[in-house]
Amino acid sequence: MTLKKRSVLTFLIFFAAITGMNAQVKPDPKREFRGVWIATVSNIDWPSPKSPTQKQKQDLIDILDSHQETGINAIIFQIRPEADALYAKSTEPWSRWLTGKQGLAPDPFYDPLEFAITEAHKRGMELHAWFNPYRATFSPNESLLSPNHITKIHPEWFLTYGGTKLFNPGIPEVRDYIVQIILNVVDNYDIDGVHMDDYFYPYAIPGQRINDTEAFNKYNNGITNIEDWRRDNVNRLIKMLADSIHDHNPRMKFGISPFGIWKNKRAADPEGSATHGGDSYYELYADSRKWLKEGWVDYIAPQIYWPFGNAAAAFDKLVDWWSDNAYNRHLYIGQAAYRIGELRKTSGFHSAAEAPNEMKYLRKNDRVQGSIFFSSASVTSNPLGFTDSLRENYYNNPALPPAMIWLDSIAPNAPKHFDITIKPRSFVLTWQTPDLARDKEPVYGYVIYRFEDAGVKLPMDDPANILHIQYDASTKFEDKTIEAGKSYTYVVTAIDRLKNESYPSNPVKISTK
Repeated sequence: MTLKKRSVLTFLIFFAAITGMNAQVKPDPKREFRGVWIATVSNIDWPSPKSPTQKQKQDLIDILDSHQETGINAIIFQIRPEADALYAKSTEPWSRWLTGKQGLAPDPFYDPLEFAITEAHKRGMELHAWFNPYRATFSPNESLLSPNHITKIHPEWFLTYGGTKLFNPGIPEVRDYIVQIILNVVDNYDIDGVHMDDYFYPYAIPGQRINDTEAFNKYNNGITNIEDWRRDNVNRLIKMLADSIHDHNPRMKFGISPFGIWKNKRAADPEGSATHGGDSYYELYADSRKWLKEGWVDYIAPQIYWPFGNAAAAFDKLVDWWSDNAYNRHLYIGQAAYRIGELRKTSGFHSAAEAPNEMKYLRKNDRVQGSIFFSSASVTSNPLGFTDSLRENYYNNPALPPAMIWLDSIAPNAPKHFDITIKPRSFVLTWQTPDLARDKEPVYGYVIYRFEDAGVKLPMDDPANILHIQYDASTKFEDKTIEAGKSYTYVVTAIDRLKNESYPSNPVKISTK
């Protein structure tokens, strides 16, 4: 074989390999939950300690702008770190993390939750209100507490563990109280979801014990094992919340982010994951898999904060286990952005490839519907260029949150009378509100698609064609990104609160040639 023929053959083999490889690459999903936790306890992400109102607002706008540019479409906003409030319509005292003193309102006055909701929705992001249900104090220094803090009103409701106080989950009045706190937010704020993290019973501290024998003797409900009783207490709260939240608002999402390991697989627990770390079932008394099996939660976001190859808890093994145990509810993976760039070479997060490899692994699993990153400040700091990777690769195209058909499966009707007006450097798109669908739910927003040199078939499933997603009922949009010498075809669809999407409007083709 001549050198020339060998070169041609080599090129053909290479071309076939790369085209075959590209044919197998999974396209960007049109629907994906892309979340980030904004932690307020200890001012981890926001606000700056004792900062004035205007700075708090501007800092939050800057954070949301950064996440919007990255492609984030959901904000998990911590509003109740320690039986307190970062929102105005509360019976609990203002959080000290907001003003520096518990019980002190912001001055000039504003409602941080209301502000965050408005700004998130402006940017096409959902906002989920994040509650710590059982933590009552974050510090053993009780002089930091407001006189009307619940620990002072009902001291009999609390356990002291590790020097701090937590609600006793075994007391029925405690569960009722927590449910009412959360329902107050559901009823009074335009949030998209209720979110809780992994703090149920406390993480173990050597030499400490949970002093709940008296409550067990009084409220055991016939359960003879105190550990089973503790799990039942947590289950009762989750069931109460699921029923109450959906009764007050049938389209409200309810999700929990538990510790990443439910149980470790062993002879007594063959259904557990192939891990050897701590677990939520025995150590935190949180039977997180049961919440999925019973359909009590709409999504679960296990905190899988370990890298590939971790001896005790490998990222891939846990993702696989949770995807096998999601029971037709949404699975979003909690990812450890805060660990990226760790200095220890024995940590997988020392490598810049770890977090992108996690994203690739998740994208290959059809039973994983998204991610939530802890936490906001880590994402905005762009550790080892990972945020750039999200912005330029994984989140380069917009995405709608996944639909929850068990809450609502009825899509809106299509927008009517779609038209375009030509301006010197832009196109103004207008349409009319669609007729109400059969569930009578008002339209929540719209998705505008733009196709270049489109044929008869418009690829609606390709998110690269999404120009804009808006979470408001405005029936007008101006496209200022048109280029000379191009032809465009536009359509618009309507979405409801849970992001069910209508059929497209009539297409309009227009040219700048």
